[in-house]
Parts: sequence; structure tokens; C-alpha cells
Amino acid sequence: MAVKTSSSQLPLLLCVVVIFFCPLHICVAASNNQEADALIRWKASLHSQNQSFLSSWKLNENSSTGSSPCRWLGIGCDGSGSITRMNLTNVGLTGTLDDFDFSSLTNLSYLDLHDNNLFGNIPASITNLSRLAYLHLGYNQFTGNIPQELGKMAKLEVLNFISDRLSGPIPSSLGNITSLTSLILGNNQLVGGIPEELGNLTSLTQLRINLNNLTGPVPASIGNLVRLSALSLYGNQLSGNLPQEINRLTNLTVFYLSNNSISGSLPQNICHGGILQDFCASNNRFTGTVPKGLKNCTSLTRLRLDRNQLVGNISEHFAIYPIVDYMDLSYNNFSGEISTNWAKCKLMTSLKISDNQITGKIPSELGQATNLHYLDLSTNYLVGEIPQELGNLTSLFNLTLSNNNLSGNIPLEIGTLSQLSYLDLAANNLNGSIPEEIGNCPKIFYLNLSRNRFTGTIPWQIGNLVSLQVLLDLSRNSIMGQIPSELGDLINLEILNLSHNNLSGEIPSTFDQLQSLRFVDLSDNQLEGPLPDNAAFESAPLQSFINNKGLCGNKTGLMMCPSSLTKTKDKGTDIVMPITIPVIVIALILCIFVGIRLRKQNQQQGSEENQEMGKEEMDHRHVNLFDVWAYDGKLVYEDIKEATEDFDPKHCIGIGGHGSVYKAELSTGQIVAVKKLKTINCAGLEAQKNFEAEIRALTRIRHRNIVKLYGFCCHAQHSLLVYEYLDRGSLGKLLENVETARDLDWVKRLNVIKGLADAVCYMHHDISPPLIHRDISANNVLVDTNYEARVSDFGTARLLKLDSSNWTEPAGTYGYIAPELAYTMKITEKCDVYSFGVVALEIIIGAHPSHLISAFSTASSYSSSDSNSSPSSILPYYNPSSMDNVLLKNMLDNRLQSPTPEEGEEVLLVIKLALTCIQANPRARPTMQNVCQVLQSRKVVISQPLHKVTLGQVKEFEFVSKNEGTRASHLNNSGRKSPDNFEELLEV
Repeated sequence: MAVKTSSSQLPLLLCVVVIFFCPLHICVAASNNQEADALIRWKASLHSQNQSFLSSWKLNENSSTGSSPCRWLGIGCDGSGSITRMNLTNVGLTGTLDDFDFSSLTNLSYLDLHDNNLFGNIPASITNLSRLAYLHLGYNQFTGNIPQELGKMAKLEVLNFISDRLSGPIPSSLGNITSLTSLILGNNQLVGGIPEELGNLTSLTQLRINLNNLTGPVPASIGNLVRLSALSLYGNQLSGNLPQEINRLTNLTVFYLSNNSISGSLPQNICHGGILQDFCASNNRFTGTVPKGLKNCTSLTRLRLDRNQLVGNISEHFAIYPIVDYMDLSYNNFSGEISTNWAKCKLMTSLKISDNQITGKIPSELGQATNLHYLDLSTNYLVGEIPQELGNLTSLFNLTLSNNNLSGNIPLEIGTLSQLSYLDLAANNLNGSIPEEIGNCPKIFYLNLSRNRFTGTIPWQIGNLVSLQVLLDLSRNSIMGQIPSELGDLINLEILNLSHNNLSGEIPSTFDQLQSLRFVDLSDNQLEGPLPDNAAFESAPLQSFINNKGLCGNKTGLMMCPSSLTKTKDKGTDIVMPITIPVIVIALILCIFVGIRLRKQNQQQGSEENQEMGKEEMDHRHVNLFDVWAYDGKLVYEDIKEATEDFDPKHCIGIGGHGSVYKAELSTGQIVAVKKLKTINCAGLEAQKNFEAEIRALTRIRHRNIVKLYGFCCHAQHSLLVYEYLDRGSLGKLLENVETARDLDWVKRLNVIKGLADAVCYMHHDISPPLIHRDISANNVLVDTNYEARVSDFGTARLLKLDSSNWTEPAGTYGYIAPELAYTMKITEKCDVYSFGVVALEIIIGAHPSHLISAFSTASSYSSSDSNSSPSSILPYYNPSSMDNVLLKNMLDNRLQSPTPEEGEEVLLVIKLALTCIQANPRARPTMQNVCQVLQSRKVVISQPLHKVTLGQVKEFEFVSKNEGTRASHLNNSGRKSPDNFEELLEV
């Protein structure tokens, strides 16, 4: 009997027949082809440079069933050949996810695209990956909101969007993904509160939402996350008290709360589980005493409670921490005495208890904590002598004991601290002579012994401290005798203060060598004679020399030096002249002879070269000498030597910490700037190879705002770097001179700032490996004829290797150095960002913005709050609130006319941006890529005349789009290349 089939049943029947008769391998191949096609289409949407990375992603056209993608780069498959894993980390992908057909990859369970250059929104269609368990899109440039639809991904276990540019709130729908074990959204631009719904994620072991703009209290529901081992909330704007439910988190190993506005008591049972390792609650508003749980927490490796309002007896509230590495209790109201128990913390490298109300003596037992690198007990009420046992701390890098009531002599054992770089004993009652043994500490770059009762003379051995750069302050003591001439060997020194002593005699003529000096104060002594021939002495105010016996010089307020002094110098000159004239004549004859031979040689070589190449004869007058660099470096060196008359000082146009710069007009008529390096030599094959490799990398850098480096010479006596010559010189000199500063109007200044930003952004983000300059300052920004900025002086730059630690000795120019370098020595791109912010403010203000740095770099690298115990002692002390009411017009360079409304908006934009760049926390600074984007596409809108705007209002302005007028994202994301926990390492 025939079975009738209705038309409505026919499609279903056909499907059954297809499924029944379709061979399994053909069906699987069809599915695999669909997956491969989806990936090929996405590959085509990426930028062209990515095609070479994904060269293995191609279909086999000779196969009827297509090519399996299982052998493609970054692709993993299951047994049937279906794609289950996709891992393309740090391969330089550039593009969006808009053309990614997620619905075709139905079996994908693992997707990791972190550390690339992907941008745009995260599409909601990503939720079509219904089997996805692992999703990591961090360290990219994704913008927009986190899709609400992610809450549908029921199997997701790891969700990581760290260090993108995501904005908007944290979706409450994420609370539906109860399978999540790790939720990492740190270092974005998220706003709003922490959703209560996150308390539903009871499987979470990691919750990291740090470095965003989250507000409001920590919800009580977070206490439900009892499996958490890591909770990171630092760097937001959270407020209110911590909920009692936090005490339920007994499995925590790391807990970061720093840099918020959280108040109330610290959690009582936070170490109840006995496994807490890192607890950081600094820079909040916590009150009360330290909980007993923390006192007995022997598992601690790091504890930061600094910058709160905590009280209690420090000797009773802290016990022995056998494995602690870092302890900071500074800026609280702790009392009591320093316990000998700290010496039993054998692994501790940093102990900071400054700015409290600690009394008693420094226990000599601290000398047993031989791993200490950093000891800061400043600004307390300590008495007694400095224990000689501190000389046992052979790893000590920073010793800060300033602003106490210490007495007695400086122990001679200080001279055994070979690693000591920062010594601050200012504002105590120390007496006796300054020990000459200090000269045995070759790495000291900061030395402050001011405001004590020292007598005797200045040890000449201080002249041995060749690393002394930031500060030498011996002021306000009772030191006698003459200033040692050996202090003239401190050629890197920038601040010298010997005021308010009983020094006598003349200022040593060797001070002419102190070309790095930018501030000097010798007032209130018994000095006499002429001032040194030195820029710092010439530009110093009269107050730096008043109340002396008889200083003289060409400075208003000082008497002119007697003619007898001049005659003495002339007499010396007369004696030398009969000897030098014949030498000069002979030298000139030799130079002429050598020059003629070099020209003939060059012409002959050029002619031979052209004959071989079949070219016409060269016109020697138009040759770029550096075209022959590669095959005749000796010729280039000899021409440079001749042009500078063997580096005669009259050709010198600048002296820095790493060498002298000469203007050289070569035999071809080409004018170049030649930097003769002091310290780099090419002795040894390995050293020469390293030096050449680095310089060759620098010669490949090409950017309109970076001075062109033509090449280098490694000579037995010294090494040379040869740059293009810019006739307007450095930005610093332009700002110092009234006439040139006026020529540098607002339009030109803003153009210089933008050019500088573009150059640094290029170094950080557009070359590989990235280059960190390390010494961005007004003197290292040159200006060409058209007032275009050119970054120069890569003498301290180092090519950044991303797979290595970048620890270094102190480098840079004081006043522009990022504060973290004073105690971490960790070089990152954020060091350059800080320096850029300082230079940008200097351009707007017309002078170095020391007062703003003091006000807004709140967590200064110099721990003491006393202004006289840090390099800023030469300046008034400011704090942010005291600056808020300052009218902006009073900060602008008064040598220029007030900016127009259009110029004023750009000036405000730069100031707000620069203040963001000089924040003390490196992670809170923008990247240079952020900076350039803001300068290009953002503006600030003001609702009142420019002359009424205060600095406090500038801080509150928000960036808006130039085109749309919409609110732009806040600036607080950091470099993409950081490892997952790098932000925690910097923060704690």
C-alpha cells in the first residue's frame, strides 16, 4: 500500500534522508570548510601587514574537500578536525572583530588574542561562541562598552579584558556567568559602581577591576566570593566603609585597595586563613588601629598601610614577619618606639615608617637586617645617635633619617655602604665633622646634610662622588675653611647649596667645569673674590650670594671685581702667548696641509667610485660626507677633527652630563652637530659590537620631530655621535632669553608640544623594540628654523627589550626625572611620559614648573614631607589644595600677550593633559599614544572668560571630541606590553 506524503512533510523527510545517507567524513569536512572560510574572511579584513603573520592561513585549492585549518598558526582542533582553540598572542594583529563570523566556530572553547593592536568595539555576536570557556582580549585597543550579552556565555570560566580602553559600566549581567573563575577588567576606563550581582560568581578565584574610574562603596555581596585568592580594587574612586562581609574572604593571598577614598576600619579577619601575602591599602582614609589579624599574619610578603590616618603603638601592633619583603607604614599617626623585631625580618628589603610620631632611638639591631635596600625613618621624633651597625647593611640603596632629633657624629661606617645612592640626614642635631669616608660611596646621586650642627671643613673626598647629580646640600651648618677645589669634579651636579655656613676664601676656579649646575646658593658665608665663569652663577639671583665678605662679579648688586684680578689673568696670558703663538702657527700649517690632502683624496676616491659605477664626475661641493661613512669612517673622523680644530672649546655649543657638543662645518660645506661622549669607549670587541648595534638602530629612526643621527665614530680616545645641526638651538635657551621667548608665541609653543608628543609616541609605539629616551628635558628639545620641535640627545637612551628587566643606574636631568626612578630604578615608557608633562608645562609657563610638580606629584620619590630635605628645598612648598585657587592667567608666561579664546582652549587642554602626565603613580599616567590622540581630537570647553579660570577648575575640565562635542574617555590606561601582574608590581 503506497504511503502518501503531504507537501508539509517533505522538507523534514529530506533532512532525515540527508542525515541518514551523508557520510560522516563528508559532513565533517563541510563543517571544517565553514570554519576555515570564516577565518580566511576575517584575515582579509585585517591590515595588510598581518597577512605575512598569517601566511599559513590558506585553503588547499587542489583538494575537493578543502584544507583543514588544524595546521594553521595559532589554531588547535579536536579529533574530528573541528577548531576548538585559537591562540594568537603578541603577533601584531591590527584590525577589528567586526568581520569575525563567530557563529561558524561552534566548537571553539579557547580564544586568546591578547597583546595585539586590535581596536573597535567588542561585538555582541561573540556570544555565538556558546562553548567558549576562555576569553582573553586584553592589551589591545578595544573601545566602547562591555557587551551586556556576555552574560549569556554560560560556560565561560576566564574573562580577561585587561589594559584595553573599554568604557561605560561593568555589566550586571556578568553576574549570570556562575562558571567564571577569573574576571579581569583592570586598567580600562570603566565607570559607575561595582555591581552587586558580581556576588553571584561564587566560583571566582580572581577579581581584578583595578585602575578604572569606579565609584561608590564596595558592595557587601563581594563577601560571598569566599574562593577568592586575588582581589584587586586599587586605583579607582571607591569610597565608604568596607563591608563587614569582607572578613569572610579568608582564602585571599593578595588584596589591593590602594589609591581610593575608602574610610572606616581595616578588615579584622583579613588574614584569618593564614595565607595572605600582599595587603596594600595605602592612600585611603582608613582610621583606627591595625587589626590583630595583620599583626599575627606571618605569611605576609608585602604590607602597605601608608598615607592613611591609622593610630596605635607601632611596637605593639606589629610582630615578626619572617618572609616579609616590603613594609610601608609612612604618613600615619603611629606612636611608640621602633622594635628590635624588625631586625628579625631577614628577607625585608624596604622599611618605611616616615611621617609618624615615633620616639626613642634607632635600634642597633637593625644592622642585622642585611637585605635592607631602603630605610626611611624620617620626620619622626627619634633621638640618640645613628647606630654604627647600619654599616652592615651593604645592600642599602636609600638611607633617609631626616627631620628627627638625632645627635652625635655620622658613623664612619657609612663609608662602607658601596651601594648607597640616596643619603638624607637633614634637619637633625648631628655634630662633629662630615666624615671623609662618605667619599667612598661612589653611587651617591643625592646627598643632603643640611640643617645640622656640623663643624670642621668640607671633605675634599666629596669630589670623588662622580655620580652626584641631583643635590649636594650642606647648608645651615657651622662648616669652616675653604671650599675644596675637588668639588669642581662633580660635573653632573645640578643643585649646590652651601649657604649659611662660615666658609671663607675664594670660590674655586674649578667650578667653571660645573656645566650641569642649574641652581647654586652660597649666601651667608665669608667668601670673597670673583664668581666662576659658569651659566648657573650668571643666572642665579643676587640672594644666592648676599651676606658674604667680598664676592664680586658682573651681576647687579655685587661690586665689580678689582682690576688687579683682571691684570693677574692678563699677565698669565702674556706669559703663555709667546709659547702658544708658534704652536698655533705650526698647527694651522699642518691643518692646511692635511686639509688639502684630504680634499684631494676625497676627490680622487669619489672619481674612482663614479667611474666604477658609470656615473658622471661628482661635484665635491654637494657631497653628503656621510654617504661615504660606511666605507671610510676614518675620513669622516679626520674631517670632523679638522673642522673643530681638534675639538677646540671655541667650537663647543653645549655641555651635558654625557659629553660636549661641537658645531662643525665639514669640508663639503655641510654643518653638523658632533657630540663627543665622555664615558663610552670602544675598548674591547664586545663593547664595540654592543655600542655599534645600538647606534645603528638609532640611525634607522626617521621622524620629522627627531633629530637625524647621521652616524658614529668609535675612536681610541673617544666616541662621537654626529647629528644634523639646528640653528635655533635648544628649547631651554629659547625660553630663558626674553626676546627669543617672545618670538615663541602661543601658536609656536603649542606646535612644539605637539611635535614633541609625536616624537615620543613614535619611539614608544611605532618602532620595535620600543625606545625609551630617559632624558627628555627642555635642553634636549631642539627647535629648527620653522619652530618645529626635534628631540635630541639619545646619549642616555636604551633600546627596550621586552623580555628582560630594564633596571638601570639613575639617568636623566633632575626636575624631569619620574619620581619612581629615585627608588625603583625601573625604566618604563611612563618615565618619558612624566618628563613630557614637565616640558609641556615649562613651555606654557615659560619656566620650570617646580611648584606644580611639588603640588601634584603627591607621592614624591623623596619621602620626607619637609621641603628642605629634598631637592625642592630651593622652592616654596605647595600642596594641591593651596594651588586650586590660583588663577591660570597668573601661571602663563607673562612675556607673551594673553592667548586668544581659541589658543586659550588649547592651552587649557595642554595644562590638564600635562598634569595627568606628572602624576606620581606611573599607572595613572596616560600613554604617549593617548596623549597624541587627545591633542589631535579633543578639546576642553570653558563657560567663562579665560582670565577667570583657576587651576582647580582646569583639573575638573573634561576632554570632549572636537567634532562631536561628546565626552571623551578618561586617561588612565597604560602600555599594552605589560605582563599580567605588572600593574600590581608597580602599585605595591
